[in-house]
Amino acid sequence: MTDPGDLSDAWLVIPTYNEASIIGAVVAEARERFAHVLCVDDGSTDGSAERARLAGAVVVRHPVNLGQGAALQTGFEYVLGQTDARYLVTFDADGQHDVLDAEAMVRLARERGVAIVFGSRFLDERTRPGWARRAVLKTAVWVTNQSTGLALTDAHNGLRVIRRDAAERINLRQNRMAHASEIVTQLGRTGLPWVEHPVHIRYTVYSRAKGQSLLNSVNILVDLLVN
Repeated sequence: MTDPGDLSDAWLVIPTYNEASIIGAVVAEARERFAHVLCVDDGSTDGSAERARLAGAVVVRHPVNLGQGAALQTGFEYVLGQTDARYLVTFDADGQHDVLDAEAMVRLARERGVAIVFGSRFLDERTRPGWARRAVLKTAVWVTNQSTGLALTDAHNGLRVIRRDAAERINLRQNRMAHASEIVTQLGRTGLPWVEHPVHIRYTVYSRAKGQSLLNSVNILVDLLVN
């Protein structure tokens, strides 16, 4: 029986692209809770890979930038092929996620016996995305739920816990922002049990500059409608 406080059977998978200024701190914080952290350096040109390695992460590299979806797929393949991990945790490199939320989600997956735990910024009041971003994200949720048959409250949250049997069924082909919809669709098609868990998204100046802008939320919605 696994100790509920032991996270040795979980690997954090962090897609990384030009995050040298913050990735060391993100990995160091994650390593306080998780023994295993994998950074997939997606063709960075700023030394991100070395910063992540020095902070204690295992690092695999793409020679050129392929996009976050491709980086996640590489991470899944590495963990599934090179480790006996039971859980994979997708985690962003820009400091917007809280490692305590990730820990709580792994424990929930164990306790409830579910295969997928989706993070949701809309299940409590910690995250304040602003009315315009909230409206766009809620529209994206509605579109995603219509196409997948799920009933999520936050379809484009990068913090997820995925049990090994579910991860084995993921084959991401959308490399850029559309991968966020693709992964939800593929997980939904597994028919495996899932739940949501409240998480805090930190909208910092840095994370907004790196992709959490309102324009980026609109781009996600456009990707959904086109695909």
